[in-house]
Amino acid sequence: MQTQLAPQYQGTPDGQAAEAVLRKCVHCGFCTATCPTYQLLGDELDGPRGRIYLMKQVLEGATPTRKTQQHLDRCLTCRNCESTCPSGVQYGHLLDIGRKLVDQQVPRPTGERALRWALKEGLSSPLFAPAMAVGRGLRAFLPQALKDKVPAPQRTGAWPTGTHPRKLLMLAGCVQPSMSPNINAASARVFDAAGIQVLIAPAAGCCGAVKFHLNDQDGGMAQMRANIDAWWPYLDDHNGTPAAEGIVINASGCGATVKDYGHILRDDPLYADKARRISESAQDISQWLPELSQLLRDRVQARASRIAYHPPCSLQHGMQVRGQVERYMAELGFNLRICGQESHLCCGSAGTYSVLNPELSHQLRDRKLGHLASTFGTEPPEQIVSANIGCIPHLQSGTATPVRHWIELLDEALP
Repeated sequence: MQTQLAPQYQGTPDGQAAEAVLRKCVHCGFCTATCPTYQLLGDELDGPRGRIYLMKQVLEGATPTRKTQQHLDRCLTCRNCESTCPSGVQYGHLLDIGRKLVDQQVPRPTGERALRWALKEGLSSPLFAPAMAVGRGLRAFLPQALKDKVPAPQRTGAWPTGTHPRKLLMLAGCVQPSMSPNINAASARVFDAAGIQVLIAPAAGCCGAVKFHLNDQDGGMAQMRANIDAWWPYLDDHNGTPAAEGIVINASGCGATVKDYGHILRDDPLYADKARRISESAQDISQWLPELSQLLRDRVQARASRIAYHPPCSLQHGMQVRGQVERYMAELGFNLRICGQESHLCCGSAGTYSVLNPELSHQLRDRKLGHLASTFGTEPPEQIVSANIGCIPHLQSGTATPVRHWIELLDEALP
């Protein structure tokens, strides 16, 4: 796609990055076929190709409007279009630039600004944990919209106390320890059973995704740099063998962001090399399943139940990791199947999207749950599993079927 950048963007890092992405787009429109919002709304401007045209116009000097902003806001950033695109267009990177440039020129209404500020500051705040505890205490009295965001209390097993020569870093996350603490504990127990010790760097916090995608890119990058500083002593092999083999992430939304650190901080002279190394060192926990299945095969006692698997967009499109969970969990004896219909489409959670765009989000949730219910034909699944903290409570808000992280099932199957 030929582009003539406006003078104010020529030679800037954002302008150069955006132009490189735009020049790969050939207008084919394959992306519209797999875009959830285009499928729901049928509007070209609510699909990737239309949004690319909107961002191109802004980069060429057109003045964006409130409608421009809303079309970009309605994107889930599921990146399904990137998996579909035959030309390798990095739409997600372009969208980050486009949203930033539009927000610089289009003021948001006061209520919208307040909500976005509360999300980006609140979700990664130390106050989130006590606020979630209060919410759980009052859950029975909350309106349904808030109750959906406050998971019911769950049993959390003990963190393993054993030490092993092999060690891995794990990102605890900002909301997961409060919303679903058993996911991290179960992950640590599974690795412990395989002879690998999980470490959490105390100074590591939010991956930066919430702030970055709510257009506080400076705030998001500050969190990314803080994580790099926290992890670097464990991974630096300057004095010999590093303390940890790498970073394992059990929330694929965070994983997709950490894998992007190298790109986001590529122009930072102090952090570019470290960010690239961190991105290379990070893996989703499902990428450890080939090794875990070998180490644990003789010990797993899988219960025969029907388990429907929803692969998050951040895993299959953001990290480009597919097939690991369904293949190796089945090999370990779990009756786990991926949904046969539209398994590539977003469930509508998409980080803060379910709060900012609840109507579209709930339509996608209900559509996804309908397909998951048919995974085993006429017999409904007994459980639904996913791989991202955002998807799990979002799906749970629309069904009575238990929704969990798949690592919790593997943990329970170990003696």
